[in-house]
Amino acid sequence: MNLTDICPLETWENLEKELFEKYHFQGSVFTPEGVRISSVKNFSNQLCPAIKAHEKGQTYICSAAHMSMTAMAKNSGEPEVEECDAGLIKVVVPIFHKDEFVGVAGGCGLLAHDDEVDTFAVSKIADMDEDQIKDLAGSVPRVSDETIAAVTQFIQDRIRRILASCDQ
Repeated sequence: MNLTDICPLETWENLEKELFEKYHFQGSVFTPEGVRISSVKNFSNQLCPAIKAHEKGQTYICSAAHMSMTAMAKNSGEPEVEECDAGLIKVVVPIFHKDEFVGVAGGCGLLAHDDEVDTFAVSKIADMDEDQIKDLAGSVPRVSDETIAAVTQFIQDRIRRILASCDQ
């Protein structure tokens, strides 16, 4: 069962857009294999697209965090909130349809209120210039623990509503 078998692509894209508009998180919906189902681009900062433009950055920072968190969410059945190796917050909420794991929805691209971008790690992992990373790090918005909890709840609620509305 694919996510787009359950609901039209536009429904999932709307979730991504709402997450960005409401909380400034880069919203994404993924298959169990880690493939984004839409082409919506809603970066929360200037650093993330720079990291993703480098194959090592995409593979070893973004994808590695995503795949690890997806596995945890699938196994626990619960949302996961972690930091990627760049130090940015990532929220992943599992999507189950009739007890089948069909993907995750979530967001990333913001800093916890008391954290910093790990410019050294990004430089070494993604093979990027550390001064450029420091410049781009200034574009990363901060987010409170309360907002992270609200984001997680928002995604869970939206998934429940989406599944209920499409599963008639």
